[in-house]
Amino acid sequence: MKLPLWILAVLALLINFSVSAAKLTYADYAKLPEKSMVVISPSATKLAYRLTQKGHDMLVVIDLVKGDILRAVIIDEIDPDNVYFIDDNRLILVASKNSRLFGYRGRHDISVAFSFNLDTGNIHQLMTAGYGIYEGQTSLGGVVGVSADGQYAYMPAWQTESRYNLLKVDLTKKKKPRRHKRGTSDTIDYFVNDSGELLARERFNNDKNLHSLEAWLDDSWVKIFKEETDIRHVSFVGVTPDRKSLVMIRQDDSHGRWAYHTIFLKDGTISKPLFSHKDRDVETVLTDINRVVYGVRYSGFKPTYEFFDDKLNKRMRGMAAALPGNALTINDYTPDWSTIIFHMTGKGSSGQFIRYQNGELDLLTNARPKITAEYVNDVQATSFQARDGLTIPTLLTLPKGKAVENLPAIMLPHGGPESYDKIQFDWLAQYFANQGYLVIQPQFRGSSGFGSNHLQKGRGEWGRKMQDDLTDTIKALAKQGKIDAERVCIVGASYGGYAALAGAAFTPELYKCVVSINGVADIPSMLSADRRKHGSNHWVVSYWDKVISNGNLEEDHLEKISPINAINNITAPVLLIHGEHDIVVPFYQSEDMFDEMKDAGKQVTFIELEDGNHYLTDANNRAIALEEIDKFVKKHI
Repeated sequence: MKLPLWILAVLALLINFSVSAAKLTYADYAKLPEKSMVVISPSATKLAYRLTQKGHDMLVVIDLVKGDILRAVIIDEIDPDNVYFIDDNRLILVASKNSRLFGYRGRHDISVAFSFNLDTGNIHQLMTAGYGIYEGQTSLGGVVGVSADGQYAYMPAWQTESRYNLLKVDLTKKKKPRRHKRGTSDTIDYFVNDSGELLARERFNNDKNLHSLEAWLDDSWVKIFKEETDIRHVSFVGVTPDRKSLVMIRQDDSHGRWAYHTIFLKDGTISKPLFSHKDRDVETVLTDINRVVYGVRYSGFKPTYEFFDDKLNKRMRGMAAALPGNALTINDYTPDWSTIIFHMTGKGSSGQFIRYQNGELDLLTNARPKITAEYVNDVQATSFQARDGLTIPTLLTLPKGKAVENLPAIMLPHGGPESYDKIQFDWLAQYFANQGYLVIQPQFRGSSGFGSNHLQKGRGEWGRKMQDDLTDTIKALAKQGKIDAERVCIVGASYGGYAALAGAAFTPELYKCVVSINGVADIPSMLSADRRKHGSNHWVVSYWDKVISNGNLEEDHLEKISPINAINNITAPVLLIHGEHDIVVPFYQSEDMFDEMKDAGKQVTFIELEDGNHYLTDANNRAIALEEIDKFVKKHI
């Protein structure tokens, strides 16, 4: 089914529209997307995707020419986070597993990569701890390049406790990896050319607070960049097509936004900003398997792109014009960019994968077939002024079929906090809007995506001005008559969970109920755990010190902004939900908050998610969480 742009633009408003006999329930919104990770082979003749149905995951590969299914394999045990083609007959699957490491305390998220051969159907893990590499490591899924003959992947790993080497890993069969290049204890990344020859390595010495880049020139390492810093401010993210420079992302001094630069490998010369805009940050680069950069994606409520090839720029502008109101995210592409796979969300869309090819677009599949257009609520971008005059960009998800006046509301602050919300299908926001609530997602100070100034203004403002931004947004909406200020609940995960508990503790008059998912309750305890885990001088500890306390506040600041120390202020009922195996925000954060609230006679419920992680990626746990949230919110608002 191939359609010109103008026809697809009309169908975008109608796609998936059907009249269903029964209203959707929380369970329908809690389900993981049925289709995801849609990728295209280099020849554009094969398509692979993850199929999640009836409690099982499968990797399905189809022949786009004949329409036949080539392979369908169960991947429940792998549970990949990412899939991509190496060539037309092989894919790599990258997954993250939460488990224990022999001889090490606690649980760890371990990334691993698998090679999948379409001809044979065989899947094998590329690197295994203890099999040719050091046992005590968690990052085993990174590929920095593939050999020209497609037989080997170049992957960094610890081979001893003091050497982070670049390894040559067989893609055809399980075999011990061979050392391709010796590294150091502070090496963090490698860059190779299309023949697997080393171009550069990146280092970060945590003890000396030294970030550096070394080029491999005349059979020796030459330092071409260095910066003394406790936290890295520059990212090296790819190579230019001629392999003579690396691509680096750093701030443009003229306006403070993240911008694209190059650094010349021969002498370390840094270019002027090549992709730089005063109203957008370079968020990521678009690369191939060998990390050659073709263009960039900018931050914003909707993704926008810019390429070196002006034909691609015109193509993207044409598709954006043809599909107004939709967010188009590039999911995958062939090496020559003749075929591009997009994930589209927006008006009436819970997620579709569409293909651009030969000047035309066609619909490949729907991510959530059951959530049809009638159940997709509009998302509106707006902004509000905080009490100190700072503009707070905000997304509002509007319940379909209801006048936007005097509505009950859900405050839904994002995690991070250095993150931001986008105009896309947000399963939690859409669920709440489907229940008749106006959902508010402020991009409070400290959020990324809106420039360095907006980000930096969040430093040291946990529980203070960052919380004020949420309060001021609610007051502005109430003043406009859009929400009922007496019927507002706050729901958040991760940092958003902290914000929910801070809302309960520091602005108790504002919220009728509070839901914290994997949230922080006791900041000193969290930082102490990080110091024990990483050491007092580690960059992680330095990062949190800057973000949370900004290094220049009163001695008891962290205690004052910890909700667990202000339980007596809490008047609203609180629902705590936490994954048993969350290693980002430890489980005890919610467990301790629950115990303290219980002892204080407060209304509190605690739901433990068995084997749950920080991100609610398990379908069963997500359903349990949303069922409890559904009952809790409806009881109290």
